Amino acid sequence: MKIEICLLALLFPAALSAQTVETANMPDYARFMENVKESNIDYMVEKYNVDIAQARVQAARVFPDPGLSLGATDNQERKLRMGYSLEAGLDYNLELGGKRQARMFLAQSEAGLSEALLLNFFRNLRADATLAYLTALYQKQLLGVQRMSYRQMAGLARADSIRCSLGEIGDIDARQSKLEAGMMWNDVVKSEAELQNMLAHLCWLQGSAQTTLPDSVAGVLSYFKRVFELPALIAAAQDCRADLQAALRSKEVSERNLRLAKANRAVDLGLSFGVSRNARVRNEIAPAPAFTAVTVGVNIPLKFSNMNRGEVRAGQLAVEQSEAGYRAVEIQIQAEVIQAYNLYAAACRQVENFNSGHLTDAATILQKKIYSYERGETNLLEVLHAQRTFNDVQEKYYETLYGCAAALVELERASGINLNDEMKK
Repeated sequence: MKIEICLLALLFPAALSAQTVETANMPDYARFMENVKESNIDYMVEKYNVDIAQARVQAARVFPDPGLSLGATDNQERKLRMGYSLEAGLDYNLELGGKRQARMFLAQSEAGLSEALLLNFFRNLRADATLAYLTALYQKQLLGVQRMSYRQMAGLARADSIRCSLGEIGDIDARQSKLEAGMMWNDVVKSEAELQNMLAHLCWLQGSAQTTLPDSVAGVLSYFKRVFELPALIAAAQDCRADLQAALRSKEVSERNLRLAKANRAVDLGLSFGVSRNARVRNEIAPAPAFTAVTVGVNIPLKFSNMNRGEVRAGQLAVEQSEAGYRAVEIQIQAEVIQAYNLYAAACRQVENFNSGHLTDAATILQKKIYSYERGETNLLEVLHAQRTFNDVQEKYYETLYGCAAALVELERASGINLNDEMKK
């Protein structure tokens, strides 16, 4: 089954740099997405709906079955010598009004709807899997920041312990730095657990039930701005969004359901053909020779039920409902594209604000505060404040990077862009 897929394909260098790290088992993004496409359990289940719909298309082509009737009659041959008869007949219901064709068209429309729904499911699955991968990268880099901060604070705590033993600082400062190192270690443990949970989620998305999780995930978050034109995104969404195609198919299904309802009101003819063989009658009062009788008949049902137009009325209302639903999806798509575009533009501005020097300033302040503290020119509280500020800036930076990459994914989900084509331009 070959399905044309026009959906988002995240230009991953926009969210990830080319740099990768060695991991135990977790593949890189490209391989991860291939595994999701090939082995995701939910996606495999959804594929069955298309196969079932195709089977129903084949089933709709069937003609009504004829009926064969056989019979035998004993006219008291032993007592009255009236003979006996053997009968055979064929019955067939001749459908009129285009019922079979209406069933076939309806099944074909339902198959097209199933394909559009599968396409839309994969569009969302691809976006959700990409967001999960980005979240794992964010957790990995957040863990790196917390580990670095812990090592730095643990080193400072060991130095303070030595300085306290030498009488250079008070016991309270040594205890304070040790306490801060312990709190940072708790943050490291929590982040490690969150990263492992996200890696387990990535394995589940790939249809894997392995109990041994990989150590990390390949890639790092980075910033690469993409420029989009909002009118072009809206136009692309109206052309490529699978849910809009599904709404169109749903409208077609409603129209063909109405056509089938009207076709079912047509009168069908019951055709019959029979042959009977009557044996010779040997009765002395009324003898008769053997003979063969041929019967041809037509059964015309009286469609008093056609006075009830409820089914047709329901079909007409379903068509109107599907038309309204199609227009609603069109409006919703336009709103989603505009909202996603605005969020992505805002996320890009936030990243650029961080890149204007905030990271460097926070690192410089912390280094100078530690240097001054080691020389006795400042107190521990100022160092701790600088450390917390540095941690907050680092964490907010990676959170903003993740938000920018996630906003790009949502923009591509909303617009339905196939970036595989755009990368070739």
